[in-house]
Amino acid sequence: MDFTFHTTAQVVFREGAADDLGALSAPALPRGPILFVTDATIRGLGLADGALASLAQAGYRAVVFDEVTPDPPAPMIERAAAMAREEGAVGVVGFGGGSAMDTAKLAAYLARSDQALDDIYGVGQCTGARLPLVCVPTTGGTGSEVTPISVVTKSADEKMGVSSPQLMPDLAVLDPLLSVTLPADHTAATGVDAMVHAIEAYTTALKKNPVSDALALDALRLLSAHIRRAVAAPEDRAARGGMLLGSMLAGKAFANAPCAAVHALAYPLGARFHLPHGLSNALLLPAVLRFNRGAVGEAYARLGDVIFGEADAGALIAGFERLGPDLGLPARLSEAGIGEADLAVMARDAMAQTRLLQNNPRAVSEADALAIYRDAF
Repeated sequence: MDFTFHTTAQVVFREGAADDLGALSAPALPRGPILFVTDATIRGLGLADGALASLAQAGYRAVVFDEVTPDPPAPMIERAAAMAREEGAVGVVGFGGGSAMDTAKLAAYLARSDQALDDIYGVGQCTGARLPLVCVPTTGGTGSEVTPISVVTKSADEKMGVSSPQLMPDLAVLDPLLSVTLPADHTAATGVDAMVHAIEAYTTALKKNPVSDALALDALRLLSAHIRRAVAAPEDRAARGGMLLGSMLAGKAFANAPCAAVHALAYPLGARFHLPHGLSNALLLPAVLRFNRGAVGEAYARLGDVIFGEADAGALIAGFERLGPDLGLPARLSEAGIGEADLAVMARDAMAQTRLLQNNPRAVSEADALAIYRDAF
């Protein structure tokens, strides 16, 4: 099997590592103004205080952009890039969840490249260079700190992805203490999101490779072992660390063996109804597993053994049907405020996600997408 595997050059995993961000970033970031991308909630909680103090102590001038919102809209990303250019930033730090890190990646690229955001949607469309980039995740879910992918809300009803090697961060700093204050519902949703990353990487139709397979299995062992405890006892550092490490491993896996139909069908839920991305994935996962079972039943049986201790594809599906509600998440689209009349529109929207749908182990038509939404409704 021929394959190429790409990943973030350096990963630091340690409790308290965020408070040493200045020293840790020195090999990756040149001295000078640094665009620090985060959100107002993280600033308000003080989660970034230690990192900002450490950067200042190391001789960096951090210019804070804290306007990040969930499902980052294109104009907001363009504002971050404009700030980086105006301040003469020589590097970028993304500090937060997936939205902050995705924004930081694109700001780092757009601030240095001559391309516009509209020029780079899709796979491999970036042709320039970016500013040096460090990512610090505060949730155990997206794995964005080790992927070359950013997701953008392009319009009121459309999400698009940018996937190019230039977006891969230079350094990822993982500090489990940053996720201790994450609310239970966010912990559950982002945790299931990370599990979906690993499942789809393990069963992807394109670019499947043994390194991603191994990482996906290890990620699922960690995530399944710790997710219930992380939700029930948020102060448990071992559980938080297990979730953060599992999310990162899943990120490395799907960065090289791309995600598929669960993510493609989740995008309309975020774009049109502003459901959190992790929750969207959790709501759709059992229905997509049922749809794909005939094509990858053996792989699903292997995953059933790893996650739920039963080597059976049916056990995998049943396990995820239980897991979401057990973690306090809604089980059906109807419970999340989606109306039956919305399903056909979402099916049409999902067909635009060709970057993801081409990776699914079973071809998905618009009629198939509608059937999956109905199954999940």
